[in-house]
Amino acid sequence: MSVIDSLSDTTDKATDIGEEYLDISREYFKLKLFKQVSYGLSLVSKIVIYGILFLLVITFIAIALAIYIGNHLGSLALGYLIVGGIFLILSIIAVLLSSYIDRTIIKKLSAKFYQ
Repeated sequence: MSVIDSLSDTTDKATDIGEEYLDISREYFKLKLFKQVSYGLSLVSKIVIYGILFLLVITFIAIALAIYIGNHLGSLALGYLIVGGIFLILSIIAVLLSSYIDRTIIKKLSAKFYQ
């Protein structure tokens, strides 16, 4: 019976070690998920804050530029139209570069996600 008891003890130890490994792995993945979620939320928060501030800056610069061009040409409407055209051209360039932007974002996020 000593062999059977030894096998039983070994099986019990292996089961305990397996359960401990699963618990540690579960905790590790919870911490990794927490790290990735907190990093993502932090990144999104910064992007939103910086984006809002940048939008305000661009808005005031665009208004000032439109007024300047309008005063130079003698028509405020023409100044606003020219600035609107500049933004239209920039928008078209951004649409044309969207696949490049997507690839860049995916590369940077995958590097952070799969660390």
